[in-house]
Amino acid sequence: MGRAMGRAKFRVRAASCLAAAGLVAGSFAGVARAHDGVSADDGGIDNAEATHDHHSHQHGGDEGHLPAGSENVRLVGKLGLKNVEPEKIADVGVFNGYAYLAAWGGATCKYNGVHVVDIRKPAAPKEVAFIQAKEGSAPGEGIQTLHIDTPYFNGDVLVSNNEKCKDAAGFGGMNIYDVSDPAHPTPLAEGVGDKTVMGQGKKDANDIHSVYAWDAGDKAYAVIVDNEEGPDVDIVDITNPKKAKVIAEYDLDEAFPQIVQDAPANLTEIFLHDMVVKEIGGRQIMLASYWDGGYVTLDVTDPAKATYLGDTDFAALDPEALESGLEVAPEGNAHQAEFTLDNKYVIGADEDFGPYALTARNLTDGTELTASQGSNTTRLEEGQSITGDSVFAGRACPGDPAVPAGDPNAVDVAVVERGVCTFSEKVASVIAAGGYDAVLVFNRTGTDACDQALGMSVEGDIPAFGVAPRGQGFALFGQSYDDAACLAGTGPEQLPVALGTKGDRLAFSSYFDGWGYAHLYRNENGKLTELDTYAVPEAHDPAHASGSGDLSIHEVAVSEKRADLLYFSYYAAGLRVAKIVDNEIVEVGRYIDEGGNNFWGAQVFESGGKEYVAASDRDHGLYIFEYTGEL
Repeated sequence: MGRAMGRAKFRVRAASCLAAAGLVAGSFAGVARAHDGVSADDGGIDNAEATHDHHSHQHGGDEGHLPAGSENVRLVGKLGLKNVEPEKIADVGVFNGYAYLAAWGGATCKYNGVHVVDIRKPAAPKEVAFIQAKEGSAPGEGIQTLHIDTPYFNGDVLVSNNEKCKDAAGFGGMNIYDVSDPAHPTPLAEGVGDKTVMGQGKKDANDIHSVYAWDAGDKAYAVIVDNEEGPDVDIVDITNPKKAKVIAEYDLDEAFPQIVQDAPANLTEIFLHDMVVKEIGGRQIMLASYWDGGYVTLDVTDPAKATYLGDTDFAALDPEALESGLEVAPEGNAHQAEFTLDNKYVIGADEDFGPYALTARNLTDGTELTASQGSNTTRLEEGQSITGDSVFAGRACPGDPAVPAGDPNAVDVAVVERGVCTFSEKVASVIAAGGYDAVLVFNRTGTDACDQALGMSVEGDIPAFGVAPRGQGFALFGQSYDDAACLAGTGPEQLPVALGTKGDRLAFSSYFDGWGYAHLYRNENGKLTELDTYAVPEAHDPAHASGSGDLSIHEVAVSEKRADLLYFSYYAAGLRVAKIVDNEIVEVGRYIDEGGNNFWGAQVFESGGKEYVAASDRDHGLYIFEYTGEL
């Protein structure tokens, strides 16, 4: 595995090794995909926006940071940006002496937009403009500036994404700004994107999580992440930026089913999160980060006829955790990736903000349940468990029959059916009923549901688990289940048992499985060979599961001068610099400021013949670094 500076080798054997192995080898439910239809708006984690729920809630709850310090990294300059509140700053892009930083709406839905910073003097960055987002909209992951030269436009453009942070205002789609004069940005188009959901038209474009643009000679294109429907790879013709239009859309796991792996069983959330496009050998090659579907390479030279080149699979046992003595299933979560300068390698960054995984069992039947912990509910930490009887609580939505009270003198688990309202509303109904110790949600009917499983973005002061396959929910109460009938719409709409019915006995326990980390793959056709993984040394140490901030990787930036040099924005673990040595990722530099850092993005740039890296600190603004180690 990759070598981190000062990495201590410790052996902590996970208490759940057998359970993890069972996940790998045992039977599993169908893979849950946004791509069977419309993306869920109930809190189901089936699109890129849903994965960032932790940014506005879970992230802020993990206090602390690693000790300050640096090695082979020099802080050149930094700038606190205007109107910055904790967790306000998101992605960063750099072009022609200016940095562009997103002020996003996950923490607050005000002062959203893009900060423009003059970095022509890296030691003295200066904010020169702010591009105000439309009311209720915010950029986040997608910030990029490039030069395009087409028959309709010749100049520098900034592209950014829109995600709504207010129900009554805002719009989705991508924005295009003329930044040929960076101090005076001019909008060319705003809110451009797909205005349909499964063929049904709507007023505004769908929310998008990220955007990446490229110049293709007389043409220019952008690819956007559609948060609202299964075909989530949307390609936009921006040759004439003022008349940009969607020309193609793809659902990668439907178009290229070879990217889907059937095991381990927990890899259930398959959708586009981020992407880049690079000209390689005269072809335009897309590198798509497809969450539990892995990293996928496509030839998009003709955007209307994208073709499959290669993809990655996750190992049966998490290789980075295994290096630290933890035998656990991989988390998945292919979040962001880059080609190295020489295109020989793909560097992938798996984002994972949950250092604990869940073991769930039906004790009565002796079977595994496919479920995970809710994003912002009371979480079980390592060694904690809940064992109790299941009680059917219906859909638990406002307007439905009231959830019957649980027994305050027993351990009761409210079993709730997905559908109609949000997971948070369901959890609130269970809490209001009283007497319950946990909530388990099982899936609804629908071609995008039934016997499929997915994670939950949900809030509430009670442990909540799900979303379990529908058949497992039926089995808890001795009901037969036909998945084919469910998918066809001929099965029962709701579980046919009375509210308050007691079912099988359930057990839930938690085990440590570490934070997110980097992968090194050989860039090749077909299945990409995994060569190595890399994490900071604390990432797979249970002592740092809490109290040290979020120790997940977020993004990688590759050097534009050396094919072997990498920069990682690593949230509370700061900035990390690494080299590829003999097909391994070896850490060669690091930086954590006094009081800690919270780095989201990283982007390399050149000034005065030197390479620098710009990093966006979510709580402060812009940092500019120089690697000072051996080259």
